[in-house]
Amino acid sequence: MKKFAETCERIAGTTKKLEKIGVVADYLQQCSPREAAVSAVFLSGRPFAAWEETTLQVGGTLLWRAVAEISGRSEAEVTAAYRKFGDLGAVAAEVLPAREAREVSVSEVQERFRQIAATRGSAAKAALVRDLLSQATPLEAKYIVKIMTGDLRIGLKESLVEDESTLAQVQRANMLLGDLGQTLELALQGKLAEAKMRMFHPLGFMLASPAENAEEALSYFENALVEDKFDGIRAQVHVSDGEVRIFSRTRDEITESFPELPDALAGLPEVILDGEIVAWSYLDDGRALSFSALQRRLGRKKVSDEMMRRVPVAYLAFDVLYADGELVIDRPLRERVEISDRLLARGKTFNHGGHPSTPPRAGFGPQRRGNEQVRLDFGEEMAPSAQVIRSSLFRAGSAQELDALFEAAQARGNEGLMIKDPASAYTPGRRGKSWLKLKRELPTLDVVVTAAEYGHGKRIGVLSDYTFAVWDGDRLVNIGKAYSGLTDVEIAEMTKWFLEHTIEDQGFRRIVEPKVVLEVAFNNMMKSDRHESGYALRFPRIVRIRTDKSAQDADTIERAKEIYEKQK
Repeated sequence: MKKFAETCERIAGTTKKLEKIGVVADYLQQCSPREAAVSAVFLSGRPFAAWEETTLQVGGTLLWRAVAEISGRSEAEVTAAYRKFGDLGAVAAEVLPAREAREVSVSEVQERFRQIAATRGSAAKAALVRDLLSQATPLEAKYIVKIMTGDLRIGLKESLVEDESTLAQVQRANMLLGDLGQTLELALQGKLAEAKMRMFHPLGFMLASPAENAEEALSYFENALVEDKFDGIRAQVHVSDGEVRIFSRTRDEITESFPELPDALAGLPEVILDGEIVAWSYLDDGRALSFSALQRRLGRKKVSDEMMRRVPVAYLAFDVLYADGELVIDRPLRERVEISDRLLARGKTFNHGGHPSTPPRAGFGPQRRGNEQVRLDFGEEMAPSAQVIRSSLFRAGSAQELDALFEAAQARGNEGLMIKDPASAYTPGRRGKSWLKLKRELPTLDVVVTAAEYGHGKRIGVLSDYTFAVWDGDRLVNIGKAYSGLTDVEIAEMTKWFLEHTIEDQGFRRIVEPKVVLEVAFNNMMKSDRHESGYALRFPRIVRIRTDKSAQDADTIERAKEIYEKQK
């Protein structure tokens, strides 16, 4: 551990990348294969390999107390050292007494880390931490603490450790294994090509770059593949021998938050999929709902059957990373689409009643009313289950086609579009111009509801369609109508209020007291004689009820004119 700590000091002492790589290479060449493997993991700033789920579960407070106790210094002295360095590892090097400690190898340190991770109870953990630090020199303790806190801060990234070998195989093997130490062992044995994908170790997610408009999006490649951009959470699915595990974009496992999804995915052959988990309406042709619906499912360690019925979800698959025993990320997207279609057709999927079904596409049948909040309940008689759905693909060769697809996506209540190069490889953890996202920042108006209409279908009996207005001097002039964005509960509450505050009952429509203020978003504004204001909003949807505003605080016709002129 002494040589490791001294090496870290040398690395931290230079800002030159090549010198850092040289220091790492010199050190690793002096190590046994086992010590080099553990050192590589430590140099990446982790106590354990990335694929392992082992965590130390040692907080900063416990470490602070351990360092302070071993140091024999006063609380004020330790605090002063922390204010000086702002790093607990550096504090340990400053305040711990110099001692001739016995040589502790990096392998022994990692074994101590495993003991700490396996121990339950803060008192027992603290005793093991104190024992480890007591056997280390101040310099060794500095880097033991840094590794424990995951804050090495010596200007060395995992990619630089990989650069110790010029072989591109090193990076690929490390990606497959999720273990830089094991990768190094294979490199020393000349067996990098033998690295195999370690399932249930999440790969990095390919990221998209924003595009300002359709013209820019199509300037990077031709014959774009286009998908709706859904308002959910990115999720990587690993399936092997019937076991399913789901990982978030931060590579945290989130399987327990969606217990109905493994059943829908378990029938697939061994595969790694990239996609989106969304709240999903299984009524009619099915569609994604807003993130606010999904939010009720997030962060729960236990998800009840009732919650699964009230907020059903679907997994929308849009890419495949590994299939049929092969990493396919280097293949062009057009081929990965074919692979994922074939795999999903082979797999067992479920419809909302729990019966096997053909893997559906994200069905985009009749256009819906924006981001309409439907009743999510499956009903008491239906068991909570889910679908695996292939995200629908479109083609766009012109800005006009892309604009039309964008408006259709937003009419379905989705965020916008993902525009992808059909020739692109999947590049984990990287953001480039092969994947683009097109979202428009929507203007909003605070408006006053002047009339409410009864809805259709499942909304028969409730006032769910609202006509709204802005101020033109001292009078309200209608500017639009919206029927999406509110929850069922909000609609029920609004219905009760409007029934009690009706000025004129016109049967299906009621003129109501102009007191309710809504914030509405829309794609753009047009000149129109349809409304008294002279303007009409394209694809308006309700953002929220502004209970904090009175009718007098609503926007004016001047604000509407300003938005119209800006968009021109």
